[in-house]
Amino acid sequence: MDVLSVSSLKGGVGKTTVALGLASAALARGKRTLVVDIDPQTDLTTGLAVDPGSALTMADVIKNPSPDVVRRAIVSSAWTEDRTLSVDVMVGSPRTIEFDVPAPRPRDLWKLDEALALLEDAYDVVIIDCPPSLNSLTRNAWLASDRVLLIAEPSLFAVSAVGRALKAMEELSLDQQVPVKPLGVLVNRFRKQSIEHEFRISELEQLYPRQLLDVRLPERASLQQAQGSARPVHSWPSESGKKMAAQFDQVFDVFEQAVDGHPQARGHAGRKAAAKAAEKKAR
Repeated sequence: MDVLSVSSLKGGVGKTTVALGLASAALARGKRTLVVDIDPQTDLTTGLAVDPGSALTMADVIKNPSPDVVRRAIVSSAWTEDRTLSVDVMVGSPRTIEFDVPAPRPRDLWKLDEALALLEDAYDVVIIDCPPSLNSLTRNAWLASDRVLLIAEPSLFAVSAVGRALKAMEELSLDQQVPVKPLGVLVNRFRKQSIEHEFRISELEQLYPRQLLDVRLPERASLQQAQGSARPVHSWPSESGKKMAAQFDQVFDVFEQAVDGHPQARGHAGRKAAAKAAEKKAR
């Protein structure tokens, strides 16, 4: 099971839209896919037209990641009602904000990793939509992931947020003694005719030449239309939809190549051992 966090420390950059596009790419490849909505805004859950019914939520999972709680917090999305393959959702909840503290105890940083360890054989791919902050929930997601994809729009504040995120990942790696690895920086909402956007792209190329992905995602109506209809972009019948789907395929290729290039288990046992060691050290 390969786990990808989609993250940004600045809100409003289209992070959830990218997470949905990558889930669509995974589904198109026949991957058993779980999306985890750990953002208290719950936009990912909304975008997948999930009816939680009596299901538990991400808040319950973070509080108590037991097998029964984890199972009851996962529901099928509207994307796969008529398909044999599934895109399931670990249901988001505004109540997760209660657990998004700035200075969590070391053991509280591993709740999501503990939950995903129970699902190792159930899914091929897990995509986590993170909050636009650097508190407990985002760090939970990063520690549970094989890679972290940073989303940036071509603006001054988004460029600054990339630098803060990369530094925070290094610090978390050192603190928890577990590598937190960036997949790269993906530019979203790019406009070719914008001088400001071209300038910010050049700035990103200079600052993060090894991290910046080649893909530039434009803002297209077809993507918004597909999401508004609760459909994966890969099934949207328009030429612009096909172009967007192809770009998400490119990004998913980068993820698959990254995890395949370092063949190793997710290493939950190793991660938990590191968590316990960090907790013991903190006492």
